[in-house]
Amino acid sequence: MSSRRQFLISASAAALPVVAATLATSSNAQASAAVVSDAELQRQMLGKLNVELNDAAIANTEMPYLQDIFFNWNLPSIPAAQIGAIVAYSFGDRPAAASGASSASGSSQAQLPQPGPINEEIADAVHQLYQLKPVMVYAQWEVASVLASKYQMNGSNLQSVKPPTVASNGTISYPALDDVAAAIIALQPAAALGTVAVVTHRDLAKRAIQTSRARGMNAYAAQGVSLPIDYDVQASQPANRRRDLYLLNDMTNQFATLRANLIAQQYPNG
Repeated sequence: MSSRRQFLISASAAALPVVAATLATSSNAQASAAVVSDAELQRQMLGKLNVELNDAAIANTEMPYLQDIFFNWNLPSIPAAQIGAIVAYSFGDRPAAASGASSASGSSQAQLPQPGPINEEIADAVHQLYQLKPVMVYAQWEVASVLASKYQMNGSNLQSVKPPTVASNGTISYPALDDVAAAIIALQPAAALGTVAVVTHRDLAKRAIQTSRARGMNAYAAQGVSLPIDYDVQASQPANRRRDLYLLNDMTNQFATLRANLIAQQYPNG
């Protein structure tokens, strides 16, 4: 009886990896099957909106906006060999370190935020891309400061734009994404930039490319270069500490831009 019991235990143990693998395969298959096509998603969203709004025309109008902002996070991309410039946008920062140093303008460097680990990751991605295609880099201040200190990039291959503004009371004002894009265009017209590779946090990249294009840049993500996906729990901005919060923030900005564009199109004279 003891031998039989031992055999059953051994046989059960041997079967566990097979059972686990089968369950994992089954779960993966179910997950894949659960992903509906874009066409099916559109059909279901349209049906639900029509029921909720009781207005087929409005449902047809609103559904594409919702699908794009909520469900489309793909990035248009090109090979690194095709780019003519790199544009890097920052992603948050960390509170300023205590320091008594002063800048040439007289403002205390202690008031300036630290770039933080996410902007360092963005700078690493910029440098990786620069190794593939050494072109001029236009980087928001937080990223540019890391490129200068860590990779010794300078005015010959790096232009820093739009640092935060520090008031006398220590209040920090951050430029909007569009402000940064506009500052880059002020340095170099869009046509002169050529095809632009946008480098930033992965969850910001869609909006960053859209904003760059709205400013006239021929903007894409670069193939072969992974964008940062991490979040910094010590970020100065609460929305940049967690992905769930940031995605809500980003989608809110996408909706705000869409709303402003549609109003401008429909009512150009106000």
